[in-house]
Amino acid sequence: MTQPQSSSPDTQWPRWEVFKQDAPNRPHQAVGSVHAGDPQHALVTARNVFVRRPAAVSLWCVLEGDILTATPEKLTTHPALLDTPGESGTYHVGLKRTNRRSMTFVDLSGTVQATGSGDALRQAQVMHPDVLAWMVFPESAVVRTDEDAGTVESWFAPAKDKTYKQQQYYGVIGRHVGELKRAGLMPGRAASEEGA
Repeated sequence: MTQPQSSSPDTQWPRWEVFKQDAPNRPHQAVGSVHAGDPQHALVTARNVFVRRPAAVSLWCVLEGDILTATPEKLTTHPALLDTPGESGTYHVGLKRTNRRSMTFVDLSGTVQATGSGDALRQAQVMHPDVLAWMVFPESAVVRTDEDAGTVESWFAPAKDKTYKQQQYYGVIGRHVGELKRAGLMPGRAASEEGA
């Protein structure tokens, strides 16, 4: 049975792609997305979703509509993507190189000067022909956390000592499971290991 079409407007907040940098010498990586009503809301939501446990020094958010992505197969069937208009300026280039890891990220690899999104995609394709996918977006579309030490400390450092629930115990972010086992802080596991 088909459902009747709703005539109510879409009330979902816009979707933002989230880019996280784990350390100053690492690239920003696309780690997922959030729905948010404005740029600051997007950053706060991204922090709550993607930086509860892992380390981070920077977060970027970009509206989904400002990002152009393509795979080699998609460019073969939709070559008009290379003519996608956009503003002239600096574009960030993201690359998906592998499917081998359990969580495969798109790493930002640098920037290009382009006349629009399609031109940036064309340049990414020429510079990096052997990847699984490309992603480009203008610098002007990036909403980011401040880079000063105070912001990094207040936004990211507290997560390192925050407790979180695992299946059988409460752990502390930043403490390795092996360390917790040796200290006998993992109920059920530490006792069973001692009896083995």
